[in-house]
Amino acid sequence: MRKQQGCGLLRVLLLLLGVSVVCTAALGTGSHRLDHRNHKHRHLGHSLHKHRQRTGKEGQVLHRSKRGWVWNQFFVIEEYTGPDPVLVGRLHSDVDSGDGNIKYILSGEGAGTIFVIDDRTGNIHATKTLDREEQAQYTLTAQAVARDTNKPLEPPSEFIVKVQDINDNPPEFLHGPYHARVPEMSNVGTSVIQVTATDADDPTYGNSARLVYSILQGQPYFSVEPQTGIIRTALPNMDREARQEYDVVIQAKDMGGHMGGLSGTTEVRITLTDVNDNPPKFPQSVYTMSVSEDKVPGEEVGRLKAKDLDLGENGLVAYRLIDGDGMNVFELTTDSETREAVIKLKKHVDYETKRGYSLKVEGSNPHIDSRFLTWGPYKDEATIKISVEDADEPPVFIAPSYTYEVEENAPAGAVVGRVHAKDTDAANNPVSYMIPRYTDLEKFFSISEDGLITTTKPLDRETQAWHNISVSAIEIGAYPSVWSSMRVNIKVKDVNDNPPELASNNEVLMCETVKKTEVIETVSALDKDEMDHRQHFSFSLAPEVAHNQNFSLTDSRDSTASIYVLRKGFSRLTQDVYFLPIEINDNGFPPMSSTNTLTIRVCSCDSKDTILSCNVEPYVLPAGLSTGALIAILACIVILLAIVVLFVALRRQKKEPLIVFEEEDIRENIITYDDEGGGEEDTEAFDIATLQNPDGANGFLPRKDIKPELQFPLRPGMGRSEANSVDVDDFIKTRIADADSDPTAPPYDSIQIYGYEGRGSLAGSLSSLESVTTESDLDYDYLQSWGPRFKKLADLYGTKDCSINDVDDNEDS
Repeated sequence: MRKQQGCGLLRVLLLLLGVSVVCTAALGTGSHRLDHRNHKHRHLGHSLHKHRQRTGKEGQVLHRSKRGWVWNQFFVIEEYTGPDPVLVGRLHSDVDSGDGNIKYILSGEGAGTIFVIDDRTGNIHATKTLDREEQAQYTLTAQAVARDTNKPLEPPSEFIVKVQDINDNPPEFLHGPYHARVPEMSNVGTSVIQVTATDADDPTYGNSARLVYSILQGQPYFSVEPQTGIIRTALPNMDREARQEYDVVIQAKDMGGHMGGLSGTTEVRITLTDVNDNPPKFPQSVYTMSVSEDKVPGEEVGRLKAKDLDLGENGLVAYRLIDGDGMNVFELTTDSETREAVIKLKKHVDYETKRGYSLKVEGSNPHIDSRFLTWGPYKDEATIKISVEDADEPPVFIAPSYTYEVEENAPAGAVVGRVHAKDTDAANNPVSYMIPRYTDLEKFFSISEDGLITTTKPLDRETQAWHNISVSAIEIGAYPSVWSSMRVNIKVKDVNDNPPELASNNEVLMCETVKKTEVIETVSALDKDEMDHRQHFSFSLAPEVAHNQNFSLTDSRDSTASIYVLRKGFSRLTQDVYFLPIEINDNGFPPMSSTNTLTIRVCSCDSKDTILSCNVEPYVLPAGLSTGALIAILACIVILLAIVVLFVALRRQKKEPLIVFEEEDIRENIITYDDEGGGEEDTEAFDIATLQNPDGANGFLPRKDIKPELQFPLRPGMGRSEANSVDVDDFIKTRIADADSDPTAPPYDSIQIYGYEGRGSLAGSLSSLESVTTESDLDYDYLQSWGPRFKKLADLYGTKDCSINDVDDNEDS
């Protein structure tokens, strides 16, 4: 084997079906094409390695050294669907003499599954259909080894099999369908949107991925650039108000758009956006409206609206009054929801004064597009004719308000004042008057048909100083009846008819040690009547006490008076309360006076004239008892009461029953009896408490007064002993076993009661209570057979000859 400048020793004979194989020289000196025409096999032999001689310019013979061919890049057509596997190429080594001793091995991507090799001939076949879009090339390794020893005859060589593309994928719009927007009235050629299609075929080979865009639907409004896919407007002045949306279909075709290429389409919905290209327009040039004269300011008269075909802020219309004789009587506002101009009443209208008004309204666009100023003006005007309708209006009072005065205590029928109302309509109907009762519940006033208000009873200012009544004027002959009301304020004038009174009725407290001429109180007065600013109260002692020796009064001339004492040495024991009548005059017209009694109480005070007590204390005590003795007696009484209360509390505590709490662990109740039991006859007299059982801990306590519904059979060999059994030990064990094996019968794990003692029992009585008083001769020899537990009793009672002394000796032992 020969190696020349690092080239591999493997050579390949490629058999391709109509496909040329391009080989590049390993030394980079050029490339050579192996042409396989008519599908004939050609073998790259050693002739390619022979020296070729060339003559240089100087006659020198140049020897061209033999070089190897680059065989490491082969091609196979994708999607081949022929009946036989595709022959990719043939491996051949220089050391292969054709005797079959050389074996060719193929490894790498797809070796053995997609690509297989004939180990003798070196032919490589593709066994599966290849898709370039899944994998564009495969890297394989070829090697020649000895067939018998598998030893490599030359180093492995790596080569690439490229899948040659065919046009088997149509263009696709991955982001379609598209939505685009363009302003209306746009110039021709305005860019709308760019659409892009992709082709999975190889863009570097042929025209399989060369795309050309065309428009299938949407002419003549839009066009598309063939190479970029940019959609542009194709017509001028496209109006949104005429048509807002367009559905455009764009096609992308590969193979440069030539015949035989594949294509794909997408939809583009293009919406024209609004611009302010339409002025507002009132549907009518003249509007007629009407308003009744009884409407109040603020009420709606009518509405109008200018139409604007534009949208959003481009279609907003602002309204204003620009002319007319009703501009001061009516006002204009805009409804924020409906965008209508609302005409409202601003002042009262009178049919008898003016019966019609006219207004001129302007509607304009507040937002104007400067590009379309020449299309203006963007405003419109309309005229409104408003007629005033006659209404049967209620009577109108001549005065805006009425206020009258009347003296209190005036007799019934006293005149208060007069109200007057008239009908302003052309009919001028007469008017009658009435006072609604809810405004004059006490019925102090009445009104005549001509509006004269009089009193029905005397009024008292001190009870109610103001009377606010309502007077209704009703139009006579109107149907339906109409009326109006007016408030009348009536003030009750004061008359000096209430005498003055002392301002305070509190007692005056005076110390026993008060000094002579000392002022003990300053009194004032009040009057329910109104006091004139020049009017004041005057005070004096009543004539019957004017010359008393105890107290006197001095009028201060400022509606107050001072009370002072005339002597000293007052004593509660002598007199504890003094009553001093005082006469008060209000100096009014006519003057009113009253006599009020001031109570003066004598009190006990300390050295600082602080009042200690004002109650009268007994000064004569029972003979033989002092104050200390009385205190001692009271203390003894309190102690005795405390002892009685304590004793009663202890007695109650003893009478309280013992309460057994659930947490106490009660094992048994011992009941003491004074007599001997009666055997089976009185077993029901015993009430033995059960021990705390597991069921009781869970809230379930079986009842002892009923028989359990379930009876558990006794365990084998644990039957009950007969009543006449002489083995009491076995009998007790049997009964304990029965109780342990029966979980439904209470008590649980408790003391059992046996009917083997007492009267009526077969065992008789074991008590010695009667043995002392009776001469009974009993035989207790049978106790010897009752077992070891009764041995002691058998020793005591089993021998008849046993004397009392013997028994005592045994007990002592």
